[in-house]
This record gives sequence, structure tokens and C-alpha cells, in this order.
Amino acid sequence: MAAQHLNQTHLHSVSKIGIIGAGISGIAAAKQLSGHSPVVFEATDSIGGVWKHCSYNSTKLQTPRCDFEFSDYPWSERDNANFPSHVEVLDYLHGYATHFDLLKLVKFGSRVVEIRYVGDDSTSTQSSENSKSGEYGNLLAGHPVWEVGVQSSNHTDSTIEWYGFEFIVVCIGKYGDIPRIPSFPRNKGQEVFKGKVMHSMDYSKLDQEAARELVKGKKVAVMGYKKSAIDLALECAEANQGPDGQPCTMVVRTLHWTVPSYWIWGLPFFLFYSTRSSQFLHERPNQSFLKALFCLFSSPMRKAVSKFIESYLLWKLPLVKYGLKPEHPFLEDYASCQMAILPENFFPEADKGNIQFKRASKWWFWNGGIEFEDNTRLEADVVLLATGYEGKKKLLSVLPEPFRSLMLDSSGTMPLYRGTIHPLIPNMAFVGFIESVSNLHTAELRCKWLSRVVDKEFKLPTVKEMLDQISREMEVMKRTTRFYKRHCISTFSINHSDEICEEMGWKSWRKSNWFSEAFSPYNSRDYNEEKED
Repeated sequence: MAAQHLNQTHLHSVSKIGIIGAGISGIAAAKQLSGHSPVVFEATDSIGGVWKHCSYNSTKLQTPRCDFEFSDYPWSERDNANFPSHVEVLDYLHGYATHFDLLKLVKFGSRVVEIRYVGDDSTSTQSSENSKSGEYGNLLAGHPVWEVGVQSSNHTDSTIEWYGFEFIVVCIGKYGDIPRIPSFPRNKGQEVFKGKVMHSMDYSKLDQEAARELVKGKKVAVMGYKKSAIDLALECAEANQGPDGQPCTMVVRTLHWTVPSYWIWGLPFFLFYSTRSSQFLHERPNQSFLKALFCLFSSPMRKAVSKFIESYLLWKLPLVKYGLKPEHPFLEDYASCQMAILPENFFPEADKGNIQFKRASKWWFWNGGIEFEDNTRLEADVVLLATGYEGKKKLLSVLPEPFRSLMLDSSGTMPLYRGTIHPLIPNMAFVGFIESVSNLHTAELRCKWLSRVVDKEFKLPTVKEMLDQISREMEVMKRTTRFYKRHCISTFSINHSDEICEEMGWKSWRKSNWFSEAFSPYNSRDYNEEKED
């Protein structure tokens, strides 16, 4: 939405720091930067991000509680083995925000519609051709560098209020707000379909009764096979029990590995990928020649671990029976943060015929449902699109040029140093755009690092050095998984945290003894500041 089409009011200067978004990353940033009294703009009426606005009734956390908590605010039942529901996650986030008095920093119902750069040449060293070898500069410039246009839901007109900030932290995330809708041939889009089409984002906004009524007794097609699609199919199956029920059909384009629990052949899953010793088998940025040589010779071991896990999944789950065995190794899904925890009742419902599967790389609509490239048809009353989100479009829609053009590199990923700073964009940070096994843990640690950069406790490398580091990380991802565009650091997450700690002047090895250091998983508690005392 362009500012020139809207009414404007005078410029507000209420804080040095503005934070956009009050999801997990935004709340983490607000806590770590609270000494500067930042202003947090949240478009909705609640904190929580996707946990509030893109969750279904059946949505649960996919990691144990102890892997999804802030370092200074433990879960009340952190050793409970059950995965908490999205309601419990929201309660936890609200408890955290209330405990640290963060809600006072949040301006609810405030949607950021435009960002303008107003810095001068002395602020933006990136505007020079020589910037690639120059200094990045201080995050707090001493005067407003960015203006943020905000539209309030309290206003009945199209008024935009403008705020000036020295530094902005963008925490709007990769999910929610803009659904990814497939493109179709002419006259084969959803306009020819006589039934109901709904994206998973809109489905998540339905209350429990409305969601049940939408699919009960209906022929439903769920397009997709990631976590949201799996949850949708199960909700549909549970609503269609009994003789009047109709089966739900999942239309699957790309298969991914699913895991029934965090145990593999009786061994805890963290032993395979989430300890320092297990990650030592994997390539990482900035490794020495000897380490690179070790990684080369340890390739059979990495493949063996992946095959070991695959053997369990093929034994435990009827993947072959339903044609759901992926052709790529399990490691590639883990390395791209696409491993999904399977609900207990999913395959039992498939065994009862309540969930069916159709493999198809291309499909489109006809008036009675879905048609496929092999000329077969699937009758449907409701089509649910679990096709993901356009998170990058959401970000690009508010950034001005020339920075918008810099946000994605030639590989289609965001070049962020430490997953936070774009070396060519001044006085701005991004949190929540690079994934790991526990996004809360990495978001909090990056925000701790960011707060120390803001306070000049250490200095960032040169722009060229940051770009080189980003390039090395991306090369590792490309060699590890074909799904590298998801920008996931799961196979070298501990090394990633080590380097962040070293820049902050912290000890990188955080455990109490060498055995725990080698064989225990890392979580947020290991990065509590008290460990530095």
C-alpha cells in the first residue's frame, strides 16, 4: 500500500528502536532491547504470531518443551513429555511477556504499510561502491534513519502515522499474512470450481465448530504434504467418522519424511543430529583443512545415520503401503527443517479409509473438483490449500528500493550475517527468517547478540567479511540438501551458536563437563547469561 494514496500525520519520534512484529522473534527482540524502550508494532490484537493466527485446533508444538523455551523463563512443566498445544504455547508466550513487562512496549492494531530510508551518505556506507570492503557502521546512528508508516485498526479512515527510528528490527517472519496460491492454466482456476476453496491460513481463523462443519460429510481434498496439510487431513478425518463420513484425499506433490516421535529404535533422536559429537560429522562454515578432510571421509557415516533412521520409519510407518516413501535421504529433510512430527492417529485413520493419497506434480480445477495431468479426476466439495506462505513477498512489500532488490540473492535466499544483519542494508536487522530445529532458541540468542551490537560491546566485521561468511554458510547448505532455499542451519546449529558466543565474548562450550558437552543436546538454558558469571 503506497503512502501517497493515504493521508499522513506528523512524524512521531518516540524511541530510538522500532520492532515490527510481536511474534516469537519480536518478543525476544523487545526483551533483549528493553533497555532502549523500543516500540513494537503488531498488526493484530495479540502477541504470538503464527501461534495465534495460523494454528488449527489440533496444532501442537513439534519439539519438546525444554527445546522451546526462553533461557530465563522455563516452562512450568518443562519435563512433561507431551507436546503442548498451540493454546499452551500462547499461554507460555503471554506469561513471558507479562513477567518481563513487555506488553507495554507493544502497539497493537498497528500495521506497518511502508518503510522509508531517510539516512544520509554518512550513515549509509553501503551506498558506496567501496562499501563491500568498508565498515558497516553503528546500529544506532544518533538521528532517525528510517521512517515507518503505520496504519491503525482504530482509525476508520486511511490515515498513516509516521515514526522515525535510528534502528529497526524486522520480525514479521516467513509464515502468515500472504498465502501462496498455485497458478493455473486459463479457465482451470478455482473460478470454475463449484465447491469451496480455502487456504490453510483462512481455515485456521475458523472456530472449532465452523471448521468441523466445513468438512463434515464433505468430499475434501487437501493440497500438500507438510505439517499443516497433515494436521488438516487428520481434522477432516476426525470430523467424518461414522457411516455418513466422507474420506479426505491428500494430493501430494513432494514427499517428505515424517517422524512418529523423538525416539529411533529405542534411542533418543537428539543423539543423531543435536549434540556436538553428532554435528561434528557434518560440514560447517569456517572449518579447518583437517576438519574438511574428516567430513569428506565421514560421508559414509552420515549416510549410515540417515539410513538407520529411514529403516526405523519404514518399519514403523506404512510409507511403502501408501506410496509415501521419499526418494531423497532423511538427512535432506532434517537439514532443511522439514522433518514433521506425525500425529498419533494419522495412519490409523488412513487404515480406516478416512485419509487417502494421490500423487501428482500438476493439477488444476474442473467444476466438480480436481483434475490431474494423467487425465484422472478427483471429485471434491471442499479444496483446502496447504500450499504455504509468501513470507518474502510480505517483507518486500514494505521495504523501499534499492534495499528491496538486495533482500534476495541469486539463489533466492536472504543473505543475513548471523541470521540477523544484511551487510548492505544500514541500521536494520531481521530476526526469524533463518530456520533451525528450535526457532525460539535461535531467535533469542540472535537477539542477545544483536543487543550487544547495538550497545557497542563488540564491533561487526567489515561488509566484505560478513558477505564472505554468508556465502560460506550458503555453500554448506547447498551441499547438504536440495531444499537449501529454506535457509536452515540445523546440521551446524551448535557451531553457529559457538561463533555468536565468541563474538559476544562468551565461552562457546557451555556444558559443565566434557561428557555432556559431547553427548547432550543444546537448548536455550545453556545460553543463559548467568553461565558467564
